Amino acid sequence: MKQVKRVLALIGVVLLAIMYLATLVCALFDTSSSMVMFKASVICTILVPILIWGYTVIYRIAKGKNEQELEEALHSLDKEKQQKGK
Repeated sequence: MKQVKRVLALIGVVLLAIMYLATLVCALFDTSSSMVMFKASVICTILVPILIWGYTVIYRIAKGKNEQELEEALHSLDKEKQQKGK
């Protein structure tokens, strides 16, 4: 989990840095599409950290469910072995 968090954090930092740079460039240059690109960059600056957080929460929940199912399966196998041994 630590490696996944580090990779996601690094991706988030790189994306945010690129978006900040794009926002700065769009604000400095006045072209026909710069306002649209500026708005998109500001929206992505907000959404990317939220999406990364959501992915980590979903990953944590999915991993926890898999571990719980594995524990239940092992527990039921142990019960079957005990019943066969009697």
